[in-house]
Amino acid sequence: MKGASSQVLSMWRFHAVVGVLCVMLALLLWRVLSLQILDLEHGYEFLQGQGAKRSLRTAEIPAYRGVISDRRGEPLAVSTPVVSIWANPQLLRDSSRLGELAQALDMELSALQEKLSRYEGKQFMYLLRHQIPAHARTILDRKIPGVFSEREYRRFYPAGEVAAQLVGFTNVDGQGIAGLELTYNDWLEGRPGKKKYIKDLHGEMVRDIGVLQPAQSGKDLRLSIDLRLQYVQHRELQRAVTALGAESGTAVTLDSHTGEVLAMVNYPVYNPNGQKSGAPEGMRNRAITDVYEPGSTMKSLTLVAALESGRFSPETMIDTSPGRIRVGPKVYPDPRNYGLISLTRVLQKSSQVGVTKIALDLGHEPIWEVFHRFGIGQPPGTGFPGESAGNLPNRPRWYATEKVSLAFGYGITATPLQLASAYSVFANGGLQQPVSLLALEGRIPPGKRVIAPETAEKLMTMLHAVTNEEGTARKARVPGYQVGGKTGTVHKVGPGGYEKNKYVALFAGVAPVDNPRIVTVVVINDPKGALYGGGAVAAPVFSEMTSATLRLLNVPPSDISTAGSDATQAAGGRT
Repeated sequence: MKGASSQVLSMWRFHAVVGVLCVMLALLLWRVLSLQILDLEHGYEFLQGQGAKRSLRTAEIPAYRGVISDRRGEPLAVSTPVVSIWANPQLLRDSSRLGELAQALDMELSALQEKLSRYEGKQFMYLLRHQIPAHARTILDRKIPGVFSEREYRRFYPAGEVAAQLVGFTNVDGQGIAGLELTYNDWLEGRPGKKKYIKDLHGEMVRDIGVLQPAQSGKDLRLSIDLRLQYVQHRELQRAVTALGAESGTAVTLDSHTGEVLAMVNYPVYNPNGQKSGAPEGMRNRAITDVYEPGSTMKSLTLVAALESGRFSPETMIDTSPGRIRVGPKVYPDPRNYGLISLTRVLQKSSQVGVTKIALDLGHEPIWEVFHRFGIGQPPGTGFPGESAGNLPNRPRWYATEKVSLAFGYGITATPLQLASAYSVFANGGLQQPVSLLALEGRIPPGKRVIAPETAEKLMTMLHAVTNEEGTARKARVPGYQVGGKTGTVHKVGPGGYEKNKYVALFAGVAPVDNPRIVTVVVINDPKGALYGGGAVAAPVFSEMTSATLRLLNVPPSDISTAGSDATQAAGGRT
């Protein structure tokens, strides 16, 4: 009896233990389910959140910046893949391999330690930015704990200094900060993407989970310039500025029918692929941002006012004797007494006396109105950073000398681009096209009627006379082509007014005159030496540039019979 009761007690204990174990197992399974699967008491959310905070990261996928190219598709700015080296200062600060890392980075150990101290409490700092992958690999292969890498893009400019002031450049983060890179930054930059990944305790990526948002590449930008012309004009301008010891130089060429800028060069220059901090003088796009008194190049516009008055024609005779004229306290002289000369010859000889008499006859109002109509004192509307509108004063009261000097192009300012746009009116039958730095690709906007076609034709004939043997721009002639234009020579303005021995030499020209294709303006700022006038300094540069430009554009020669003699004279008169 006693044995039977003992056996029953043993069975009860067995079942009780098994029951307790089952209950404990069920509680354990329930707890696991509640924490890992079921969303009860925020256990699941809590563990998932804590795990994600410790291992799950979101990284940015860099976007490819759009390509900038010339009108023929030649690249001017491209983005190339690079590697940036970064570190977690918390992991790196007490590392025994700091000396090895400093050597790999080509840094002094003390400099690296000082840099780490500045990032105390932070978990991110750059060690090197935008390294070529091969160089970055030599550092990463050392597998120093706390040192990591990320892929980025770096801007590269294949044309270098030749188009630097126009194209501009980006900062280290890929944002446009100068030139057209800045103007069209929103168009070029694209949108970075995002991806998720799992990292280990050392910050290394162990698994890529997937892309949350794909990167969107920036849009490409095609400029109006022709890189071939850009190279030619850069070479000729650099040669002239260097030979003349000038402070700077600028040249701009427009398509006379479309308003597109085919070339725009400045000197001095800078290299956008290198260090830019030490070259502020070379960074300005002087063709758009710098203003000059245009001087005698404005006499062509003054003669427009004369022709439109109906009182003058190209054959109207003007008595310039005795070779000088007084207006108020000032005397305006000609180089010699030209006597009785036609209106065309007034422009051909750039006669101060002749233009003064025209200005006194017309008054300053119609001359001012023509200048304004041609765009002087108004921004060209390119959108380029720092674009200047120049200055065309409109005073309630004018002194007699101010009325006359206006006709000479003194007392007003304009950029080389504005001057080129003004002369394009003559080359385009009286129409002025909006200036464009982007390739229009056949989408030419309607032009603005500035002067009558017959007035433009008369001015083209008169401008051609300026470049013949008796004109002030003989050195502007181009072998095989008939060209026209106007010289200008102005005193530079200093702190105390006009400086006696400092000049700006200008030439604004059109080619060919029988079927105009291009307008080019050349400005040489402060040439040194005996030669400083527009006809002696700027005109020869125009000749060299235009000769190469017309050949590259496949413009057939218009005057083959004079090619040999013109070439000889141009070579003999080159400065």
